[in-house]
Amino acid sequence: MSYIPHTADDVRVMFEAIRSSGGPGDMEALFSGIPAACRLQRPLEIPAALDEMALEAHMRELAGRNASPASAVCFLGGGAYDHFVPAVVDQLSSRGEFYTSYTPYQAEASQGNLQVYFEYQSLISTLTGMDISNMSLYDGGSAAAEAVLMALSVTPRKKVLLSSTAHPEYRQVIETYLANLGVETVTVQARGGVLSTAELAEAIDDSTACVLLQQPNFFGCIEQIEALTAVAHSVGALVVAAVDPVSLGVLKRPGDCGVDIVVAEGQGLGNYLAYGGPYLGILACRESFVRRMPGRLTGQTQDRRGNRCWVLTLQTREQHIRREKATSNVCTNQGLLALRSSIHLAALGPQGLFEVATACLAKATYARQRLLTSNRLSAAFDQPFFKEFVIRDAHGGPDALVAELLSAGYLAGVPLGRWYPELDDCLLVAVTEKRTRAEIDGLAEAIHSISSTLTTSNHAQHSIHQTAL
Repeated sequence: MSYIPHTADDVRVMFEAIRSSGGPGDMEALFSGIPAACRLQRPLEIPAALDEMALEAHMRELAGRNASPASAVCFLGGGAYDHFVPAVVDQLSSRGEFYTSYTPYQAEASQGNLQVYFEYQSLISTLTGMDISNMSLYDGGSAAAEAVLMALSVTPRKKVLLSSTAHPEYRQVIETYLANLGVETVTVQARGGVLSTAELAEAIDDSTACVLLQQPNFFGCIEQIEALTAVAHSVGALVVAAVDPVSLGVLKRPGDCGVDIVVAEGQGLGNYLAYGGPYLGILACRESFVRRMPGRLTGQTQDRRGNRCWVLTLQTREQHIRREKATSNVCTNQGLLALRSSIHLAALGPQGLFEVATACLAKATYARQRLLTSNRLSAAFDQPFFKEFVIRDAHGGPDALVAELLSAGYLAGVPLGRWYPELDDCLLVAVTEKRTRAEIDGLAEAIHSISSTLTTSNHAQHSIHQTAL
């Protein structure tokens, strides 16, 4: 079996057709525009072809090298979480009419999908306390960047403030989006795990278009969103709040806190970790901003017979309107993942979401208490938190601890040094409703065992050194 699906005869026939139209007659002539020094002058170093059985066995062996929540107990967080996905989500979302359909350009042929998107928008608007939701974006990071672009289009200002407690990768995406737009981005440094009103007030002025906040923030801490929003609004700036949708089972809705635009990562609503994607970008806002909203919006109307039906009411992207009038170059929506989140939210209902959020809060609280019984670990911040918290490793960088815990069967958390050099001895730990008391106790005992082994080893080395002296 060849890796290139064209036979010599296929290539000959194609070049005969190209030559008859005045084009190059062979492969060498076709690539003559590429300097010889830039071309690979040898065959590709790829292994020989495998038959189907051998290929499947090889792929299984490669996949088996990955650690995942299926092979280790997961305490990873930082924007992607091991939440439980009810079987009804897989069952309904895998139906052929949903799973294989594409963007519903033709309303008359796509009523089912359009209704799903309308229901998704309605659920997200209710969940966030906002007036309008679009049909979803790519992921939480791109949703945050699109929201900032939205805010810049609403106000004539050219300055954006980013809280240092917001997801560092969301901030990186925003800075990339704005790099060539003549917009000043300023990261407001927070102390003590949350952004204070004084810190925000010192950085903000009447040239600020918007402020990016996160609730709960990247460290899992609860921000004073209402007070921070009031500071931003006092100078006419808008507030973009990135939220954990699961936390809205117990926390006040951002719309009720005065926030102008809400974004979120929807992975935790009926979607798997999936090794990092695809994910679901949530964006909702006040109705007055609807014509600045990126992506697509589904609306409900009536057909000529008076029947309820659904249509795409806003398609403000470059493919549909003149480029200078487009709100974004977002080309699609995460329809399948939005469907899964809709099924998930509908199946849970308000009480179910409350119970999931309460379980996350209770189990995270227990896990933090349990881990802090180790002399090796201490709390990095003394703040209320939801389902994540930061612990400090007295033995220095936590990377070695994480590696040892992985060998013991635990995905223990996310080291923070890569984003926050001042927290290079800290670990972000997330606890969802899936974690059991036994799993949490097991993590604590594994840390205790590793620490005890290290202490014993250090004592032994010290004794040997003293004997040598």
